[in-house]
Amino acid sequence: MAKPVRDARWWALRGLTAAAAGAVTWFAVQGGEYGTLDLVRQYRQRTALERRVSALAREVDSLEAAKRRVLTDAATQERIAREEFGMVRGERELLYRFAPPPDTSP
Repeated sequence: MAKPVRDARWWALRGLTAAAAGAVTWFAVQGGEYGTLDLVRQYRQRTALERRVSALAREVDSLEAAKRRVLTDAATQERIAREEFGMVRGERELLYRFAPPPDTSP
């Protein structure tokens, strides 16, 4: 007995079913409010923000350590007094300041 010949309608229905199954699968993975691409983007953004928070925490710790040294360390206080305010120690030291050359442009 010969097999029945499949007509064009059967092939069209089969193609339509495959397309519908593909569309449902795509929507399950990518569709909705939080698709896969959105989740990947949010994960990358979260990782970048965590790195930024970590860097800022290290910077805050460094600034707190510098503040503590300024308030309590005599050597740091003396260095700041010399560099920022031009102070000298006693009469044994002289402070020389060099002025920039005068501007002679017209």
